[in-house]
Amino acid sequence: MEGRSVRESQRSPDVKSWWSNTETTNEHDSCLLSCPQYAVESQIQLRGFDPQESMLLLKARPGEETLRTEDILEVIEKEGESIAVVMLSGVQYYTGQLFNMAAITEAGQRKGCYVGFDCAHAAGNAQLKLHDWGVDFTCWCSYKYLNSGAGGLGAAFIHEKHKDTIKPALMGWWGHNLDTRFQMSNVLDLQPGVSGFRLSNQPILLVCPLQASLEVFNMTSMQALRRKSVLLTGYLEYLIQQYYTKDPAQPHKPHVSIITPSDPQQRGCQLSLCFSIHIQKVFQELEKRGVACDMREPSVLRIAPVPLYNSFSDVHRFVETLGDALAASS
Repeated sequence: MEGRSVRESQRSPDVKSWWSNTETTNEHDSCLLSCPQYAVESQIQLRGFDPQESMLLLKARPGEETLRTEDILEVIEKEGESIAVVMLSGVQYYTGQLFNMAAITEAGQRKGCYVGFDCAHAAGNAQLKLHDWGVDFTCWCSYKYLNSGAGGLGAAFIHEKHKDTIKPALMGWWGHNLDTRFQMSNVLDLQPGVSGFRLSNQPILLVCPLQASLEVFNMTSMQALRRKSVLLTGYLEYLIQQYYTKDPAQPHKPHVSIITPSDPQQRGCQLSLCFSIHIQKVFQELEKRGVACDMREPSVLRIAPVPLYNSFSDVHRFVETLGDALAASS
């Protein structure tokens, strides 16, 4: 998503300081996540602007489910001089589309925009080179692919080029220099960069599951996980298309379509499946059979074979179980 102000994830530092006081503001977004849209709208309203006038949303072309990179870049080129902050999802939650963050960052910064990403569905899923791409900021949660559990810690990244120029709008004791923190002088000695955005110490009970998960990640690499992910999701895509594509000879047979891009470079491990029959019934039948997936109205099931712990056998079993669920739902 793209926006005038930066979205905040759980316990992420304050990022309102990215706001620049231009009279006209535009914000771009693909299909908005509801919570981030609320955050962006509230930041606009706090500054006395109208979200209906100050937030520009990107839409897919008619008949298409995902955004084309060239369309995103075209809007930035056309509207960029009136845009304060460009903000997109790293991976779009509904469609599973992985955006070209490097190209979007370059385009936005060329027009003088700050460029940030919500990496909630990208962290632990896609290879991120935020520093190398020059991304100004990102935020993400850790309860999805980073496995910290619901309500787990959030995180943020601010490029080091901003360490001496971008200051938090809200300041807290935990952003104070550790060497002088306990002198209790009441004079803030702010840490540079993203560390200065921290407000308070981390809750220990939320740190523990995240640390345990990251220790598992440290046993491998994102490069290795990504290689396996491309194969796993490709295998799932192949089986779905092989067995559940619409068959003109059997018009009443339930069928499945995939709205996630087929290009592995434009997706993470998630495939978003659309069904020709009522999704709620399919979801319930899958749950009865022990399948953990995610339903999103109006018609999508998000299926994510995660390379850290899913196998090719898991994918095959899911496709077989899906056939049973479809039969029971018809």
